Amino acid sequence: MFAVIFRAKVAKLDARYSEMAAKMRQVAMDKYHCVDFVAVTEGEQEIAISYWQSEADILAWKQDSEHQIAQELGRSTWYERYQVEVVEIKRQYQG
Repeated sequence: MFAVIFRAKVAKLDARYSEMAAKMRQVAMDKYHCVDFVAVTEGEQEIAISYWQSEADILAWKQDSEHQIAQELGRSTWYERYQVEVVEIKRQYQG
């Protein structure tokens, strides 16, 4: 299992952002086998963590044409800066 950790400093979030975020989450789940996707915004900080079965699914998601439009809008409008980390989950615990 893999996780993608997206961290950003928010510039301006608008109604289009909310619509795009919901749509992109659904595309990730339906088309690219995303297992879970959680996002939180607090003040100027946003963090989103998504979970995936394979790196191939993550790469396919990154290259999706609709997702590329969302990425460009993120760079030009919604975020001042962002960082993405792809990590492999070695162990998982639940209580």
